[in-house]
Amino acid sequence: MDESLFPWKPAAEALNCLRSGMRVFIGSGCAAPQALVEALAARAPEVYDVEVLHILTHGPAPYARRDLLEHFRQNSFFIGANVRDAVNEGVADYTPLFLSEIPRMFREKRMHLDVALVQVSPPDAHGFCSFGVSVDVVKAAVESADFVIAEVNPNMPRTLGDSFVHVSELDAMVKSELPVLEFPMEPITPEAQKIAEFIESLVPDGATLQTGIGAIPSAVLAALKNKRDLGMHTEMITEAVVPLIESGVLNGRRKTLLPRKIVTSFCFGNRKFYDYIHDNPAFEFCPTEFTNDPFQIARNRDMIAISSAIEVDLTGQVCADSIGGKFYSGFGGQVDFVRGAARSENGKPIIALPSTTCDGSVSRIVPWLKTGAGVVTTRADVHYVVTEYGVACLHGKSVRERVLALIHIAHPKFRDELMQQAREARLVHPNQIALPQGLQPYPKKFETDHEFQGGLKVHFRPIQPTDENLLKELFYSHTTATIYQRYFGTLRHLRHETLQQMVTLDYHDAMAITGEIVWEGRQRLIAVGRYYRDPATNWAEVAIVVQEDFRQRGIAVFLLRHLAKVATQQGIIGFTADVLSDNAAMLETFRKTAVPVEIDLKAGVASVRFQLKDVK
Repeated sequence: MDESLFPWKPAAEALNCLRSGMRVFIGSGCAAPQALVEALAARAPEVYDVEVLHILTHGPAPYARRDLLEHFRQNSFFIGANVRDAVNEGVADYTPLFLSEIPRMFREKRMHLDVALVQVSPPDAHGFCSFGVSVDVVKAAVESADFVIAEVNPNMPRTLGDSFVHVSELDAMVKSELPVLEFPMEPITPEAQKIAEFIESLVPDGATLQTGIGAIPSAVLAALKNKRDLGMHTEMITEAVVPLIESGVLNGRRKTLLPRKIVTSFCFGNRKFYDYIHDNPAFEFCPTEFTNDPFQIARNRDMIAISSAIEVDLTGQVCADSIGGKFYSGFGGQVDFVRGAARSENGKPIIALPSTTCDGSVSRIVPWLKTGAGVVTTRADVHYVVTEYGVACLHGKSVRERVLALIHIAHPKFRDELMQQAREARLVHPNQIALPQGLQPYPKKFETDHEFQGGLKVHFRPIQPTDENLLKELFYSHTTATIYQRYFGTLRHLRHETLQQMVTLDYHDAMAITGEIVWEGRQRLIAVGRYYRDPATNWAEVAIVVQEDFRQRGIAVFLLRHLAKVATQQGIIGFTADVLSDNAAMLETFRKTAVPVEIDLKAGVASVRFQLKDVK
């Protein structure tokens, strides 16, 4: 196209369109049009009551200055550091909206835009400019505004997808060669690394990912290096995705919506990353009305959505946009992706956060959200919550089960206080026992899977306080003979206090490994092996039980050997057990597990003893 026909203007001249009382949209994120923002501020003395509208922007925000209050009032859909103080001082506005819904507000004129100020790449041979690093709500703003001014910058990468505007739709074009704003990655903290390890276990091969920005998303992506055929459908990306792409892990091969495409609406990063995405067909930049549409998100099978939070209360309510009564950020796409992933086939929405604030002085797992804090994701929407101490699966769980699961992944120094507050609030049984002193983080490393005779697939994992109902179900499935052999008596039920003690272990001196299967669409325990250490000798008493319908498959021997591996890592020397002498199957299990095994028969009871170094 003939460039002489383009509507080139100096920035100051382009802003002559501005009148008092207008609403002006500012381009997003790292694509904020710096030259146009400066020209807008220069027009301040000539206009009054101009509303400046945007989502998160980086760089200076002179329209939020206190000395310009009569001239500009900014209104943010997502609060960034450059306007946060102004919002919380009441001299600027915050409009809570899901990111997926903002474009519709523009297009239906419920939020009429007079002027849109955006930044784009230079037009190609056909006159199309790319929105570059931020398509998000910018495309809808450009297509809805009465007057569009584009800052045309050769430093803006040309991103592909639904990410273009034709010069015929631009009312003014302003030349700029300013560096595109960059956003450095946060260093990965030890807490983020541990959180990432837990999340990694929730991500299957072939999953499609949504992540955000920060230490936790970066750590998660780094932790997925051994996965296969991952895809990505997210609202934003950073350079943390590059190693996964270059290693072939993130290839989108199994993706069910736009296979092989990394779908996103904007990105933050450095110049090297901008060069990487430039004209790169692996990336599909789309508006948020597509990327954040829960129905589109749900079309991705195995959709794993990872979002952050400021605090989570013991019932599962998630605050992500405020600290008490002070607004901090916004709704963004959290709920869009939580609901989309929840409706995806085998999808998992995950809320990930450190257990405490940066200095460790405040728990981020709290009895109740702070006064004034907003609920971004409701307790009914939450599925998984992850801290550096483990994973709490809340979906479909009672309030009592949620409380126990969340206290279990809270920081150890706050657990007793949280339990006391939960008792006082009647969120748990009044006699709910405290978590053990010295409780270790949930030992994910002791999880394992095994396939037994007949194709029976069993997942073995350490027991958790939320397993009361599963353990109770296993107990009531036993025959009278099994109960007598396991408990040396004719128990008719397990008292609540006993159940609590059986599922609330410290994972060091006391351990229980459960065998779990999927049965009629739900989890079911079919086996439990446990030991209790004698600290004086470093020997441990062990017991195994397998549900009657699943015996004769080798489960008891496998579980006992796995429990021996766990105990060895915990410094235990050997196992002892008391077995009724007529329980031939259990005695044979011990004989198959280790050689030699000492068995001493007295008064109908066999005392079994063997060293863990002798386990086969």
